[in-house]
Amino acid sequence: MNSRPELTGACRLDDWGVIRARGADAATFLQGQLTNDVLGLDDAAARLAGFCSAKGRLQASFVVWRTQAEEFLLACSADLLAPTLKRMSMFVLRARCQLVDASAEVTLRGLAGATASEHLRDVAVWHRRDAGEAQVIRLPDGAGHPRAILAAPSSGDATSTAAPRLDVDVWRWLAVQSGIVTIEAATVDRFVPQMVNFERIGGVDFKKGCYPGQEVVARSQYRGTAKRRTFLFDCEAIPAAGQDVFATGAPQEAMGTVANAAPRPGESGGSALVELRLAALHQGELRLGAVDGPRLDRRELPYPLPAEPELAA
Repeated sequence: MNSRPELTGACRLDDWGVIRARGADAATFLQGQLTNDVLGLDDAAARLAGFCSAKGRLQASFVVWRTQAEEFLLACSADLLAPTLKRMSMFVLRARCQLVDASAEVTLRGLAGATASEHLRDVAVWHRRDAGEAQVIRLPDGAGHPRAILAAPSSGDATSTAAPRLDVDVWRWLAVQSGIVTIEAATVDRFVPQMVNFERIGGVDFKKGCYPGQEVVARSQYRGTAKRRTFLFDCEAIPAAGQDVFATGAPQEAMGTVANAAPRPGESGGSALVELRLAALHQGELRLGAVDGPRLDRRELPYPLPAEPELAA
């Protein structure tokens, strides 16, 4: 086993992209498209939100914040930004809202540990502060380490930082440890929000009104019949998003899907957020990629899941 690297510093998030929504109707347009409340989003807050298909399946997930009265930034996985932007633009119609890819104009950096704390200055989770031309958004901690996104104009000094360099794989591992799934190209159209615990971590507002897939999401919530959830695992191999997961007691078909994964800092193997049938928790060992693949060892999420009989360990 190698020594674990320092879990503090800053790194460029080149695998993230940014959509800008601007215009007099930007707030109401986003309110009608995303799973979370946007109209109530003030200058000091940020939101986790999903963009769903008509069948309630997540096409993208965003960190959303307001930069001006009529402007919002939506940070998402870069590998699905273009198709998501194209799909969302289809719904603009006559709304006074312009959607553009702002990735070249806004640089995102991930901050972790003491570096994040220095920039946050006691900012609460899912809140933000201005730092000159930049904004600092606090995300939920990963493995007990503070995390934040620094969003700054790509032209200017705000993108530079004297912080220690953070390995991007460490940032990704901390994101996995936070228990918050980011939808990637490999997992588009795979999950209803409840399957990735979005309603447990503030990613869904059930009082905000209609959006694509809202009826499916609401039905899943109020019937209380969720049969799939996302759990945290360690593995002797390094999982990849989109990989199937099998249970040794039910080898005929896959029982789950890797949502996000990253190497473990300073150790062999990796950690993963795995969307899984609840029944699979009681059907033998869980294996990556095949019924005889590397074993997955369950770890504790940093937030509680519903106290359903199927979730009993």
